[in-house]
Amino acid sequence: MLLIYNKMEAIAKTRSVGGSLVVTIPSEIVKIENIQEGEYVDISIKKKRIDYFGALKGIGEFKEEDRMEDRL
Repeated sequence: MLLIYNKMEAIAKTRSVGGSLVVTIPSEIVKIENIQEGEYVDISIKKKRIDYFGALKGIGEFKEEDRMEDRL
């Protein structure tokens, strides 16, 4: 949860219900904003970029013999 300029932001995963996608509002935001069932809320959608940092752990360091220049 991140508070920026009086706006609450959270990252949530979508799930399918019938033919629609549903996103759950975290309980911390519900409490802080005092959101009740049946109320209208303003949301904005921005697709989260996937971060692959650290995905190749254990691959080892890049060495001079790993260069592709000499393999042409």
